[in-house]
Amino acid sequence: MKLVQLATALVLAIAGFGTAQAQSNEDFLTIQLKDGPVVIQLMPDVAPKHVAQIKDLASKGEYDNVAFHRVIEAFMAQTGDPKGNGTGGSSLPNIPGEFSQTAEFRRGTVGMARSSDPNSANSQFFICFTDAPWLNKQYSVWGQVIDGMDNV
Repeated sequence: MKLVQLATALVLAIAGFGTAQAQSNEDFLTIQLKDGPVVIQLMPDVAPKHVAQIKDLASKGEYDNVAFHRVIEAFMAQTGDPKGNGTGGSSLPNIPGEFSQTAEFRRGTVGMARSSDPNSANSQFFICFTDAPWLNKQYSVWGQVIDGMDNV
């Protein structure tokens, strides 16, 4: 997918379906999927390094034409791998875990994917289809879908 500018927004691009965009001044990201838009409210107060990395990668076009490579029914959809198979990342350094004590993984929560190393998040992220409390305090929450969850 590609990103489109909403206002005075930072232009982003994400998974091979449509368009996404971020309004850095209001901390929103819109991903245009084939079935319609998905609006994500970014959480820089919860995971400032993760939000900054997502914005940086998107502004450089790193998410252009990147597909959701992993979709697990009743759990989540994952994207952000430039290789498209779950093994890739960006050229930027990995991000240390920012595990919130209060932000929980619920339907529409956006979290950073990582390997078994808690400090290995880079470019991949996922959107939860349903509540996933076993992820709480284990993965970094950096956003919440506020509109268009039915399009994910």
